Amino acid sequence: MDVMTGFGGKQAWLAVSGAEPSAVIEALGLRDLGTVPWRDGLDLAHLTDDRVAVTPPLPGARGESWVLAVGRRLMTPGPDVVALSATLGAEVQFFATHRVTELHRWQRAVKGELVRAFGYVGQSGDVTSWFGDPDPAERDAGLPGEFDPDETSVLVAERDVFRVAAAWSIDPTTLSGPAPGPLRLGAAD
Repeated sequence: MDVMTGFGGKQAWLAVSGAEPSAVIEALGLRDLGTVPWRDGLDLAHLTDDRVAVTPPLPGARGESWVLAVGRRLMTPGPDVVALSATLGAEVQFFATHRVTELHRWQRAVKGELVRAFGYVGQSGDVTSWFGDPDPAERDAGLPGEFDPDETSVLVAERDVFRVAAAWSIDPTTLSGPAPGPLRLGAAD
């Protein structure tokens, strides 16, 4: 039996509620390359620009199952969570973190509607996106209740991205133990 492997730093990932891996691969416009052991799939997703590893459904926040799709391919510019949410008829979340530039982002869409978006580049101290109001998990991560670009200073770290991910769906750094199934690997054409 395969063992789950956590991931996180210098990475981007999606969390999709109640979806099947094949539907996520299709919605991302990827070619399904089939199953792959966890470590191999995560290494390919991290080291290449055209591969995305997709987990089987995993238990997570709010008692829901979540499929995670991870890969450097998702980092820039980032997937359209609103379109994916509408296509999949599901809640779709996007997370990205890269500690070199202190790039930290998260977005959340439900039923094809953007609920929340936040982006930050610590290297320059710029908030690059802010949509909607921060929820308690984001406030616990240090975000102010509202953003005023002239008065508010924001300081977010990589660990804060994982804290928000844990509250919204799954903190991928905590994945361990027997895998409920293999990863599926998708490739860009």
